[in-house]
Amino acid sequence: MEMQSWWMDTAPAEPRIEMRGVPVPEPGPGQLLLKVHAASLNRGEFIVGHGLTKAGSAKAIGLDGAGVVVRAGPGASAFLPGQRVMGRFPGALSEYAVINEVEAMPVPERLSWAEAAGTPITYLVAHDMLMTQGRLAAGEWLLIAGVSSGVGTAALQLAHALGARVIGTSGAQAKLDALAAQGLDVGLCTRGPDFHDAVMQATGGAGVDLVINTVGGSVFAECVRCMAFEGRLATVGYVDGVLHADIDLQALHARRLVLFGVSNKQVGGAARAAAAERFRQEVLPMLADGRVRPLIGKVYPFGQLAAARAAMESNAYPGKIVIAVEHADEHAHANQETT
Repeated sequence: MEMQSWWMDTAPAEPRIEMRGVPVPEPGPGQLLLKVHAASLNRGEFIVGHGLTKAGSAKAIGLDGAGVVVRAGPGASAFLPGQRVMGRFPGALSEYAVINEVEAMPVPERLSWAEAAGTPITYLVAHDMLMTQGRLAAGEWLLIAGVSSGVGTAALQLAHALGARVIGTSGAQAKLDALAAQGLDVGLCTRGPDFHDAVMQATGGAGVDLVINTVGGSVFAECVRCMAFEGRLATVGYVDGVLHADIDLQALHARRLVLFGVSNKQVGGAARAAAAERFRQEVLPMLADGRVRPLIGKVYPFGQLAAARAAMESNAYPGKIVIAVEHADEHAHANQETT
């Protein structure tokens, strides 16, 4: 049986993205075969180099999504055929894909397919930054540089649910205004490293307890300037393309600051499974009862990946960009019902 799948070939001088007809994969031991209904877009997989995507290779793209269990491989028994699941899995921008059962999570009833697809990576990353490494507590201040991104909005919602106060930067005032309803306490309309004074004013001169830098090196030093005593700073992206920045060693030393990175590129299977289990216990209840709800910027049809990617890279919408995966058998069924 053949399916449609989006692939990226990085061997040419200019990476080529194309749809291919390939066999439906078979679930191996401990895996589930999913009929994918939606997949989210993530900037990292389109960056050749920087340790994210290797040059000179071709692969099915898509890092996370949601779908229905078709069948289980040997030893997989936690989910039944027909159940809705979401999670991280390679080749998510395909009609079918396999997921390791230990990383699969049930989709809460209140979430749509698009919302489920926009959950796994963004909220796993936010959980890592805020709770696992960032130790964010109720009443603390969080600064998110680039708050309107998918990871930024996930961190905003999760921080609000935890009882923290949030300052966010964005180059678009309309996005900041929209995010006030998501729990944004202070919105700063800027793309540059010029927000220190406003942050200090908002925090009474104390600075912020945790910083999420989704922008990159151009604002790194300014983020450090904004940190409170024993503050923590998470680096999760560099959409500005600036990969190097100065570090104020005196501030690092005197204020007992902690700087950490957030990436799953080199994380092993056991650690991924453990992170998924903590997520099920600590974040899934928030998704199930509505305290947290993924913000979806726009949903594009399966065939419009180029337009969806352009929207993501131009920051056209706050939240996640999602691809709805269409299936030929569903089209046939729909046509039968209308004749």
